[in-house]
Amino acid sequence: MAQFRLQGSRVLAVEMTGDAVKAKNGSMVAYDGRMTFKKLTGGGEGLRGMVTRRLTGEQMTVMEVKGQGTCYFADRASEINLVSLHGDKLYVESSNLLCTDAGLRTGTTFTGLRGGASGNGLFTTTVEGTGQAAIMSDGEAVVLRVSQRYPLYVDPGAYIAHQGKLQQKLQSGVNFRTLIGEGSGESFQIRFEGEGLVYVQPSERNTIGGDL
Repeated sequence: MAQFRLQGSRVLAVEMTGDAVKAKNGSMVAYDGRMTFKKLTGGGEGLRGMVTRRLTGEQMTVMEVKGQGTCYFADRASEINLVSLHGDKLYVESSNLLCTDAGLRTGTTFTGLRGGASGNGLFTTTVEGTGQAAIMSDGEAVVLRVSQRYPLYVDPGAYIAHQGKLQQKLQSGVNFRTLIGEGSGESFQIRFEGEGLVYVQPSERNTIGGDL
């Protein structure tokens, strides 16, 4: 299995010994050794995956990198976080997914209305299996724990990913922009309940889920 490690906080180094990873197309910045690169259609899921992503609006262009050596990935100087999966599932915005072990399965799932701009819509990308994934954030991401006793409320524009046994609901309420007088119309939040982790970034995307 490929070995993931961070070079600083904005470059991902992946050491491979004949194995492969799937990465965001165009994110390779350097490599040493012998590598092959192959563009995958539909996020690596073939025709069915490509059609699904067109219907859901989850745009995800992926390449497969395979070989012997070390490959380095980065994207727009984004901060990178490593997530280890042990047979569980990660839900992540497609624009925030940088790289995964090739053996991890990717797909899409309906998660409710959270946004409608920049590919952040009704559906979220899923990553499932055993291995590592690298996710990106605009600024240093914060990992927040959700427990049965304490639900978590997240601005849709700051949401990156979540994992664990969580249920999410969209509900109207007050967000930070409304409190400081910069919001307009009705604001929305994502409420997470259960047991798990939620990744948020300190910068907000523009989404119709955050401010209607």
